[in-house]
Amino acid sequence: MAEVAARTVMLAGGVGGARLGHGLQAHLGEQLTVVVNTGDDLERHGLLVCPDHDTVMYTLAGIDNREWGWGIAGETFATAEMLERYGEESWFRLGDRDLATHIVRTARLRAGERLTTICRDLQRALGVRAAILPMTDAQVRTEVLTEDGWLEFQEYFVHRHQAPTVTDLRFRGIEDAAATPEVLEALEASELIVIAPSNPFVSVRPILAVDGIEAALQAARARGVPVVAVSGIVGGKAIKGPADRMLVSLGHEASALGVARQYTGVADVFVLDNVDETLAPAIEALGLRTVVTDTIMVDDAGRARLASAVLAAANVG
Repeated sequence: MAEVAARTVMLAGGVGGARLGHGLQAHLGEQLTVVVNTGDDLERHGLLVCPDHDTVMYTLAGIDNREWGWGIAGETFATAEMLERYGEESWFRLGDRDLATHIVRTARLRAGERLTTICRDLQRALGVRAAILPMTDAQVRTEVLTEDGWLEFQEYFVHRHQAPTVTDLRFRGIEDAAATPEVLEALEASELIVIAPSNPFVSVRPILAVDGIEAALQAARARGVPVVAVSGIVGGKAIKGPADRMLVSLGHEASALGVARQYTGVADVFVLDNVDETLAPAIEALGLRTVVTDTIMVDDAGRARLASAVLAAANVG
């Protein structure tokens, strides 16, 4: 670890971003800011649910369910079971303790508070050292085009188990969304920017599509801040989620090279797994410096190891 922790901003979705964020927080503590995708957010039972934010928050708080990759360890579902008895849809079940997060967040939003302010307070209450910032305070909703028409992301992801083929995507509300002062300040002060091993289309692209964020990232690059992207595709398969299938259905190659192509002109360094080492020359031909390492994060040691490799790749730790 560097003697002085570099002020680092990571752009992230859910599980992959949460795991790498956990490793980076162990190295960087309060010097880490995670900007999370909010395009996956949805309303359930009158409450605002922020799946990516909450996955990252629970993971960095050390209370995440390691077996599921989402939710809280030791969670119970008595409320969900009672809602089912009342005839409520049960395809997106909320745990009893998880519900407390959504209740507090929704009540404060209805009282006129900003999403960013509320999220930061929730994080502090759980003892999270890093800052986790929603990409915007505005409402943005990711939708995917399938043979059944346009579907809201969680309808596709959870209800339909990612089965439909995705041929296009859009971010409803993105034209009215702007980066928050907190996100812009973090990027302006950054010494390293990391793109997590998250889905490049439905996790990272919505963040970069928010007005002001990519411009701030490019301004950071122009002053010499390295941008390090980590592949979430290993051996042609997604570690978690539908990124490999989306790459193909959206006209790309399901490989680390296919992911690297999404970050040409955005990243400077690309981290790929040992099993994909033969792809390094083709990735370097895109103008990206490559780092080949073990990217699998099965435990805390794996998370810390990859975080160390990312920091070393940027020569900051």
